Amino acid sequence: MTKTLEVYEMKKKIEILGKHVKDKVTGFKGVATSISFDLYGCIQLVITPYADKENKNGDGNWYDIGRIKILDHKRVLDIPDFGVKVKGPAEKPIK
Repeated sequence: MTKTLEVYEMKKKIEILGKHVKDKVTGFKGVATSISFDLYGCIQLVITPYADKENKNGDGNWYDIGRIKILDHKRVLDIPDFGVKVKGPAEKPIK
């Protein structure tokens, strides 16, 4: 896999953040709030449940990304840029 393709695939996974999702196995629903790319190739994300009737949040849980179904492509918040600026094929070196 080329570096460009690898970066594209990672960005596709990051695009899930902020969306309404569901774990296909347990049916757990909420918002995708964090993503992890680990050393062994496993990609997981945290589903944070919706607030209950008393407006209290439950704990989020980690799920393998292959188990995730996107319920709504509209985000609850925009994804931050994480300080990464795409400026073209090369950036000027910093002295």
